[in-house]
Amino acid sequence: MTVALMWEARAVPGRGADLLAWAEERARELPRRPVRRETFRAPQDRVLVITWWKAPYDAELPELPEPESTLVTRAVHRWRFESLGSV
Repeated sequence: MTVALMWEARAVPGRGADLLAWAEERARELPRRPVRRETFRAPQDRVLVITWWKAPYDAELPELPEPESTLVTRAVHRWRFESLGSV
């Protein structure tokens, strides 16, 4: 089964590049390697990291931590999705 973990944060104004670099570094440091990983930068200095794992839906998987408060405007949002296959 494939599980996708999504991590999204909004940077403090003017710190979008710093948050992106921080997220990239932390994603490389995950204790296990995901099957796939993508990082996106969206309008309003939002950073989104998606990791895909071959694991049961309820497996304990490593996730990106909370960045220091000087980088983000609010708490990180996280989602977990189970793949239902493609059509």
